Amino acid sequence: MLVVGAGFGGMYALHALRGRGFSVRVVERGHGVGGTWYWNRYPGARCDIESLEYSYSFSPELVREWEWTQRYPTQPEMLAYAEHVADRFDLCPDITFGTSVTSAEYVEDARRWGIRTDTGEVIDARFLVLATGVLSAAAVPELPGQDRFRGRVVHTGSWPDDVEVEGLRVGVIGTGSSGIQVVPHLAARAAELTVFQRTANYSISAANEPLDAAYVQEVRDHYEELRERARWSFTGSTVPIIRESALAVGERTRRRRFEERWRRGGFAFLGAFDDIMRDLRANRLAAEFVEERIRAAVDDPETAELLVPRGHPIGSRRICVDTGYHATFNQSHVRLVDVREAPITGLSAEGVLTADGAERPLDLLVLATGFDAMTGSFVRIDVRGRNGRTLREAWAEGARTYLGLQVSGFPNLFTLTGPGSPAVLCNMFLAIEQHVDWVTGLLTHLREHGIDTVEADPGAEAEWGETVAAAAERTFYPMADSWYSGANVPGKARGFLPYAGGVGKYRRICEAVAADEYRGFLLTAPVPQI
Repeated sequence: MLVVGAGFGGMYALHALRGRGFSVRVVERGHGVGGTWYWNRYPGARCDIESLEYSYSFSPELVREWEWTQRYPTQPEMLAYAEHVADRFDLCPDITFGTSVTSAEYVEDARRWGIRTDTGEVIDARFLVLATGVLSAAAVPELPGQDRFRGRVVHTGSWPDDVEVEGLRVGVIGTGSSGIQVVPHLAARAAELTVFQRTANYSISAANEPLDAAYVQEVRDHYEELRERARWSFTGSTVPIIRESALAVGERTRRRRFEERWRRGGFAFLGAFDDIMRDLRANRLAAEFVEERIRAAVDDPETAELLVPRGHPIGSRRICVDTGYHATFNQSHVRLVDVREAPITGLSAEGVLTADGAERPLDLLVLATGFDAMTGSFVRIDVRGRNGRTLREAWAEGARTYLGLQVSGFPNLFTLTGPGSPAVLCNMFLAIEQHVDWVTGLLTHLREHGIDTVEADPGAEAEWGETVAAAAERTFYPMADSWYSGANVPGKARGFLPYAGGVGKYRRICEAVAADEYRGFLLTAPVPQI
């Protein structure tokens, strides 16, 4: 089988499948392992989930031997971890680096996939596993006049090694996670920094710090227990959601709880009460606390109000985790431009043009515009299933899968952590391990029973699509335009992409499907030769 991508999903797929005796090869477009953490090298790139959770759990030896230095690891530390894993499990001999898969076509008669790469190689495989990552296809806006701009344009999702910032006039478009991380670091080096903001986002202090040795040992002593709890939780985290309503306590108790969670930092804030994500009144109380913190951090009241999020509940867009982002705007050389009030109209030779007639001169323009999430990395490959139908065509009106794992009409194709799975709503390592282990179990079942092909049943796929949509409707997510629903990519079909019913519930569904002879999948044995 062929695995596309040597990020953390592809690396574990190689290790797990190889361990079951399958013949596996990985093709990776980068020149090293790490996936997202290989490409996102922008200043300030950092994980927003704590290191002791955002890591593999399949090997107790790996857990014991790798030493994390901080609660929230930086990109260099995440990349070093990926490289250590590749060396530790001898993965690189089975990975072809610096090679992109350009197309994959299912050959009906042979029941195999014909895969082509940008080097001209043709690869024949029975199974095709797309471990291409759900946040790896950069969303790059088309800016009129970009060919005239004399400065340099870079995207945070494919940051070059030779970017000069010192003493330059720098602009940043985008204030999602990558923008919020990169802005303080650019401000420390640029002569001038202009941040172009369309939508202000809720961001929680990371409260990052070096890891205490005693705390690390305590986690290791109870690691499997903690990890198992995370696997069956709603969010995939060991940080508990406090089972109490924000509306049932007094203001003093509520504020103390918010303060405690703010000091703890990160996503834990939304677990201060169990109704923040299901009752708009409780949600507003949490939002007001964060908005108060933003206003306190920013000296200029007008700038502070621009940085206060409007029009969506807290948590309905992905919460950001930052270190000093809002205080950055107190520096005299940092400016904030509201592009809802004055939209960007294009680029001139000198810089960015906005609808109010202003021209803002720049030497470097940073696009922190995020990704074509959950589908972009799959459809940028020309994948053709039965009757030559492309995956892009299959998803033209919205991405549909069965359990986020397979697409009807594409036999023996697996979409790891794909749309319809909880992937981006939980700890990605937890999602990766669950998907890979489940697929490995299915493939072992096929081998043991002489089954040649497996694909999603169209009815099961449609029913799962309804389940995904219904789960989203029970949340606040549809109340915000976000990359969760494809709103950040012009022309992309709208529809909530991840499964929002909870990590534990999803795992139970997958296990029940497997126990019921892989209900919802069409398993076909080879035709006997006469």
